[in-house]
Amino acid sequence: MIHPIYTELTECRDCYKCVRGCPVKAIQVKDGSAVVVKNRCIYCGHCVDICPSHAKKIRNDLAMVRQFLQSGRKVFCSLAPSSAAEFPYSTDALLVALKRLGFFGISETAIGAALVNQAIETYAESNGDTCPWISTACPTVVQTVKKYYPSLVGQLSKVPSPLQCHSAYLRSLYGQEIGVVFIGPCIAKKVEADQSPGYPDFALTYEELRTWLDVEHISLDLLEEEIAHDPSAVPSFMPCRAGKSTLYPVEGGMIASLSWGSDPFQTKAVAISGTNQVMGTLDGLADGQENEAFLELLACEGGCINGPVSSLSRSSALKKNLSSRYTRSRISEQGPLFDGDAAFVAKLLDQGYAMIEGEKPAQKDAPVADLVGKHTEMEIIRALKILGKRDATDELNCGGCGYNSCREMAIAYLDGMAEPEMCVTKMRKEAQSKIDVLLRTIPVGVVMVNDQLRIVDCNSNFLNLFGDLDFALDQSQMGVVAGLPVKKFVPFYEHFSDQFKASVAQQIRMHYQDKFLKVTFFTVEKQHLVGALFEDITLPTVRRETVVKKAEDVIQKSLETVQQIASLLGENAAETEIMLNSLIDAFKVPQSTERNDKPKDES
Repeated sequence: MIHPIYTELTECRDCYKCVRGCPVKAIQVKDGSAVVVKNRCIYCGHCVDICPSHAKKIRNDLAMVRQFLQSGRKVFCSLAPSSAAEFPYSTDALLVALKRLGFFGISETAIGAALVNQAIETYAESNGDTCPWISTACPTVVQTVKKYYPSLVGQLSKVPSPLQCHSAYLRSLYGQEIGVVFIGPCIAKKVEADQSPGYPDFALTYEELRTWLDVEHISLDLLEEEIAHDPSAVPSFMPCRAGKSTLYPVEGGMIASLSWGSDPFQTKAVAISGTNQVMGTLDGLADGQENEAFLELLACEGGCINGPVSSLSRSSALKKNLSSRYTRSRISEQGPLFDGDAAFVAKLLDQGYAMIEGEKPAQKDAPVADLVGKHTEMEIIRALKILGKRDATDELNCGGCGYNSCREMAIAYLDGMAEPEMCVTKMRKEAQSKIDVLLRTIPVGVVMVNDQLRIVDCNSNFLNLFGDLDFALDQSQMGVVAGLPVKKFVPFYEHFSDQFKASVAQQIRMHYQDKFLKVTFFTVEKQHLVGALFEDITLPTVRRETVVKKAEDVIQKSLETVQQIASLLGENAAETEIMLNSLIDAFKVPQSTERNDKPKDES
């Protein structure tokens, strides 16, 4: 099966923004393209959000879900509680739409959250009113712990995630043969579906749901109008509506929905959101910091309401407000709310993950530390040299490659995760070195000029032609020329301005002082930088003129002889004279002025 997050290689090239943004550096750059490494990825979806070319894609499971609904099984939709912030004004319409898409029933994932709450409170009652677990509600946090903090796996909650518990609970109520499809803002939920088939069977994002509605030509706005005329058309949640646990998608919502949540000075639980904050907390735990509180850790800042595929058109404040209002309406409205299931919770605490794994254990994630090599200091130093870091002064730690330091980049290179070309300073130095060698060795004068007609770079041959120097400047002294107006050196500098408007290179011949020059103007950077090559063709031109002069002398003498013979023979030599003059014209080079004599371009 395709990885939940993958790269469209044809759209990805030399960017490294995902490398910079990935909190665990799970991006491998190969042949200039950045790909997600499955064994390192925590499925936070940040690379998808920040990719400027949209090369990072989320696996689309819509076709499989539509086929699944045609299988004849009773398929339930497990609807994430963040839908209250995603579809705030169309909750009833969304229920009608899901039924029309073919779902047998719609149930709230918050039912599973309520079961998790009940399990935590039951455990705490028999353990000194404390539950020092790390919540498993966020699959990205679970992946982070398993892959990067394996020593903390034992501190993860003993009960599965709310979605997994919800899937198990629906099966206990309606039969093991039913199907369960989750719809929410989370990419990582696809991993739960992959690793624990049936709990759920599939996971769709809100983006996939919107695409589905468009394909089926279902409009939530039109459904709202229908509901206004017939409120009975709205199906009920199965087995019933959830209560306080609908606040789960907001940071601190899980704790607020627990019995502990009524304590304004909370000491039994702590809520943390955002990948950096979460990893900082896990770092502290891995270092041996004591913890007696329940840890509600959510990878997305602010909670699931800001999931990687949630709506960007609403602020976090508005989403949080909408979720809070939705939960309050549940508590205050009339009608039955889910009140837990003690027998099922007892089974949850007794069996834990075995309840959803059955006889076949779920797929396990190996710690990343087991997948990478151990590098000696000598190997790292050699890698640094390959990256152009000969000593400590070369280690700028600029972060241009996406890594926090040159040393991290060197280790990534040794792990096969990075390429030397990712180092911006290395590539800049190499490019500058190549330019310097070219300028020093090319046997013609070269100058590059910016749009202000000031010299950006040149070589000594250029200065010898126009600087009236009788000595050569070394490369370290060439910098004194940079920034000076080109008109101080080249009298026909207006041609540089012409090149800024030209789309192709232009070539002209000039007579400058006692020299004949062939000048080629070319564009380096459109509208910003142009260059010129100055080739001294004085010697071959002089030689050519000498040949023409001698030919003229020979022809003149021959003509005199012919005229004498013609006079003796009485014949007219006019035709011979015309032919010989044509020969002379063919060898002549037209006399050039310094500015205006301009033969055809030699493109």
